[in-house]
Formats: sequence, structure tokens, C-alpha cells
Amino acid sequence: MTPPATRPRPQHPTVACLGETMASLAPAAGTSLQAADQLHLDIAGAESNVAMYLADHGVAARWVSSVGDDPLGHLVRHRVAQAGVDVSGVHTDPDRPTGVMFKDPGPNATRVHYYRRGSAAAAMTSAVLDHPCVTTASLLHLSGITPALSYTCRDLVRTATGLCHGPRRRPAVSFDVNFRPALWRNPPGAFLRRLANQADIVFVGLDEAASLWGRCPTADTVRALLPRPRILVVKDGAVGATAYCGGESAFVPALAIDVVEVVGAGDAFAAGFLAGVLGSDDLVRALRLGHLTAAAALRSSGDHGPLPQADLVEQLLTADTVDWSSARIPEM
Repeated sequence: MTPPATRPRPQHPTVACLGETMASLAPAAGTSLQAADQLHLDIAGAESNVAMYLADHGVAARWVSSVGDDPLGHLVRHRVAQAGVDVSGVHTDPDRPTGVMFKDPGPNATRVHYYRRGSAAAAMTSAVLDHPCVTTASLLHLSGITPALSYTCRDLVRTATGLCHGPRRRPAVSFDVNFRPALWRNPPGAFLRRLANQADIVFVGLDEAASLWGRCPTADTVRALLPRPRILVVKDGAVGATAYCGGESAFVPALAIDVVEVVGAGDAFAAGFLAGVLGSDDLVRALRLGHLTAAAALRSSGDHGPLPQADLVEQLLTADTVDWSSARIPEM
């Protein structure tokens, strides 16, 4: 199989992002779920987050999924479409509900409670890979959340990456490990490693790699565990991120940011990095665009926040190493 980086880049690349998006309910900042009198209604989904941030960067993005024929499903579809994402690949299921999640802010972190078992998206099968929104895309973006939803979703992701049913399907696959312990009944370390090793582009956090695969002190350790992907990105929180492509590697430190909420930052980083590599071979530029996009999520209480000002983005993409390392993203 020819890795995507060795093919001519399409003039107008299109990314299909496949996965569940839920209605999200959260209390006001600083209020626990138990103490809240009112909840704010929003949407939340890793793959649709990636699609929306890709659209922010001017990349043609599609979201492929299934929602219930209910007010929450209509809300989800509308919000994603409002962000400039093609939602023609979203199926409306008349028999199953749209998934729901609740955010519970705490003093140190935000806990998440899911109500998604039996949802419309959990009923997706590998047949969705035959939808034109997928088959005509330049890249298919998936995450490790989807195979945790159901056996049919697990088969879907295994088929997309080539772990089952014969030859690997095209388009090329981007895979964010995105380990969510609450969604798995049994430890999925070996399974997620096999999936990741089949993909063309992979994103994984250093901390989640350690949780899944044992001691991983460095990004190089993770690369040794995942040698097959053409591009591997290892994120290390507020420290920075390392990207590998063939025999080349690059590290870019994270930006100094006043963090409001960390949820969604990994999705934003993935979108920024993908937008970068779809237009250039420059790993440093792609990593910087990942960090700058993650800043949008980190500065927002929602999963999808506005990008930093375009002139600031361009200034930092071309800054020298010292200016990049000393830069601070201003508050919104």
C-alpha cells in the first residue's frame, strides 16, 4: 500500500470524519452537575469537532454518522452544518435516539457521563464505508471512540483500517487513539494498538499510550510500538508534540495558554495538523497549526471555539523558534 505522503496531493483535498456526535448538557462554569439549577445545551463529538475545525481552516470537511429522528438529532445536524461541514452523509434513524452526555465540572477536572448505549450512531455498520461521502474523500478520519460503541461499530473501524474483511479500503485513514476508559468493558490496549498500526496517520497522547501499552517514557518509545503508520503524532499535553514521517521527526513545544477547558483540545489539534499536512510536507508547520488550533478549544468552555486571529496565526507559523516558544495566546 502506498502511504498518502508519497502520492500527489489532491488539489482540493476532502476529509470525511466518521463518528458519533451527541447532545451535550453542562452547568455553568464552576458549578457541579449535582448543584446546578440550569444546564446549557450544546453538541459534542470528537469526529465532528475535527470536521468543524477543518472547515475553519478552509478544508472541505464531511461528517458521516447517524442521529435519531428527534429534536436533539436535528440540533446536532444543524450545528455541525452551521460550521460549514457537509452533513449529507448523516443518516436519520427513525427507531433509535441521539446520544446524550453530561459534563460535571470539578475542582481539578471535568467528569463526563454518557447516555449513548443503543443510540443511532451505535447501530452504524461497515456499510457506511460505501457511502459516497466516504468513498470520494481524500482522507477518512476515525477515532478509538467509535469501536467502543458496539460490535457493529467495532467491525466498521476494523474494516476501514483493513484489520478484517480482506484488503484495506480507501481512502487513506487518519486515526486518533482517543482512549475513553468509561466506554470499554475490557482493556482495549492490544486492539487499539493493532488499529493504530494499520492507519496512515495516527494521533496518540503520551499519557494514554502509557495507560494502554505500559511504560512509554518518550515519544520514541511510542514510535517503536507503532512503526507502520506513515505519520505518527505523539502529544505530551502542555509540553508539546512530536511528529514522525518516514525517517524524519520534529518536536514543537506547546503554547502558553490560560486554559478554560481541556475537552476537545485533542480533536482541535488533530484538525490543525491534518490541515497542515494536507497542504505541505513541513512537519513543524503542521505541528504549530495543531497547537494553534488546540488553543481555540482550550480557551473555550465548549468543544469548538473560535480560532486565534488569522494575522496572529500566520505570524506564529513563520516565527523563529525563540519567538514561538515565548508566544502567549491572548484571552478571547
